[in-house]
Amino acid sequence: MPDSQTLNAVMSSYGVSGLFGPGGFNWWNLLAGTIFGIVGWYAFWHGKKEKSWRPMVIGIILMSYTFFVGSTLWVTVIGVVLTAALYFWRD
Repeated sequence: MPDSQTLNAVMSSYGVSGLFGPGGFNWWNLLAGTIFGIVGWYAFWHGKKEKSWRPMVIGIILMSYTFFVGSTLWVTVIGVVLTAALYFWRD
């Protein structure tokens, strides 16, 4: 994969700047957000089916927190903690 400087140079020729590199687009962040979003969707679906509020709330948080956290490390840590909470904090 090309480095962030090359990607920013290519994208700036199309009028888009600052997507790659620090504070920009990150493939690992996208992957982690997708995985935890799927887990959150399933938790929400299961909680709605079983009429249990805990998995529904954790599912909503899992589906939405990646929009507010920029660091891949923190996306992963928060996702693992919330997924573990789904497992250990059952009815």
